[in-house]
Amino acid sequence: METPAPLNKSLFTRPAGVVFACTVGNGVSVTPMVYTVFGLFLIPISTEFDWSRSAVSFVLFIIAVAGAISYPIVGRLIDRYGARPVILTGNVLFAASVASVSLVEASRFQFYTVYALIGISAAIPSSVMFTKVIAGWFDQRRGLFLGIAGGLGNGVGAALSPLFVFALISSYGWRAGFQGIGAAIILIGFPVLYLLLRDPPKGTIRSARESLEKTQGLTLTEALGTPTFWIILAAIALGAGCMTAIFAHVVPMLMDRGIPAGQATTVLATFSLVTAGWQIGMGYMLDRIARPWIAAPFYLLALCGLLLLESTSSYPLLLLSGLLMGLGLGTEYGVLPYFLSRYFGTRHYGAISGTMYGVIVLTQGLTPFLMDLVFDITGTYDPAIIVICIGLVLGAILITRLVPFHAVLAARRNP
Repeated sequence: METPAPLNKSLFTRPAGVVFACTVGNGVSVTPMVYTVFGLFLIPISTEFDWSRSAVSFVLFIIAVAGAISYPIVGRLIDRYGARPVILTGNVLFAASVASVSLVEASRFQFYTVYALIGISAAIPSSVMFTKVIAGWFDQRRGLFLGIAGGLGNGVGAALSPLFVFALISSYGWRAGFQGIGAAIILIGFPVLYLLLRDPPKGTIRSARESLEKTQGLTLTEALGTPTFWIILAAIALGAGCMTAIFAHVVPMLMDRGIPAGQATTVLATFSLVTAGWQIGMGYMLDRIARPWIAAPFYLLALCGLLLLESTSSYPLLLLSGLLMGLGLGTEYGVLPYFLSRYFGTRHYGAISGTMYGVIVLTQGLTPFLMDLVFDITGTYDPAIIVICIGLVLGAILITRLVPFHAVLAARRNP
């Protein structure tokens, strides 16, 4: 299904346009627009409102809870009504909710309520919803295009957004930062999505494997009954949860050690860029090797990067640590949609991926909060770092327990 026949002669229905739209949509989604820049807001908000860091970072857990509830619902809506109308609506709601943080006063209830709205709205134009579109359009080179849309989109967005927000905060304050993010989401995202995003055409099955995925794909209930679902969930939740906690704290961790804010932000940008690039690289590898175990070594590289981040003040070595951690996070983001589509098919992909992403996002919201809670209690992130190192090792071990993709496809052909 590399070049399915277009529904009409319009350029906007072609697969290349869809990939571009999904890439841009990912670039203005919750990861680059909220999670990546959170560390830049943590200290200014904590200082202005005289709140503890854990009180501020608790909003990441709120986003996660809201997302965990919303992702399965949004996934089912997209399975039923298609991605285009749902995602376009979500883009507008997400932009408005992020911009509204600039209106918050020193009220935790108000602050947390706004972030709950961000969590709900962010689940709509999210990476998982774009992966359904890509998985439906492409088969043989699915890993590559998933990597391009997710990696290039999230990565470039996550690399540029800290620089953009840092400039706004430095010149106009943290409230202007949220206003700028909201404007970027809708002014960049909505026109591209409106013009180019299209749902996969029907009736264009080109391969036996694709036929199995579309006609015999597992339902959510069936997927939940397989050990594979739970192994993937545990492995990715551990890896992504651990690395997201570090990702959200690179800037404050380094600034606490006296590293200048500009250098700390550049380390974060390096982390983001490598995360982006390696999602493409991992997708390319999966298309050719098609073995789940290839993800395991990159968990260990992320571990090496984290240990380096903690042990050095050398700027070049800190950049290297960002590179290594980016390889790990890029792998974790890159393999998940590929794993889900190959193991469970695309017929009920929205419901399955929405459920799994909901739990993973919950983990990603909880771990940064727990990390700041540890800091508030002990005055250091060191105990949390130890737990994160153990989590990365366990995640690597779990990845090696997954069965090959071809074994699952063979079982579907011969039930």
